Amino acid sequence: MPKVTFNLKAILFSLFFFFIAGLCEIGGGYLVWLWLREEHSWIFGVFGGLILFLYGVIPTFQHSNFGRVYAAYGGIFIVMSLLWGFVFEGVVPDKYDIIGTIIASIGVIIIFYYPPKGENTVGITTDTAK
Repeated sequence: MPKVTFNLKAILFSLFFFFIAGLCEIGGGYLVWLWLREEHSWIFGVFGGLILFLYGVIPTFQHSNFGRVYAAYGGIFIVMSLLWGFVFEGVVPDKYDIIGTIIASIGVIIIFYYPPKGENTVGITTDTAK
């Protein structure tokens, strides 16, 4: 079995873009929510839509294929959504939220950071053609 190495720079790079994408998706969605559900100005909806557009662009900076990026992002989204609810709406996650978040985070690690078949570097493959 080949020795597995860690590419910390690649991991931090990907986490940065997952975080920015999460802020754009949740923040943009929240602005649209405020516009439609809380009857705020239509300006909230316009800015929310623009931010959601950015969310669609940001994942393209990840160094992996579409399916793997979006599958892993789903787990990141779970964590960030619960944090958003806590910070901006004061909703404290219960023990089942926390357990689910831990399970989702383990899924992200397995899907996105475990070395793909044929590779021996923990992080992300730089071959986006896969």
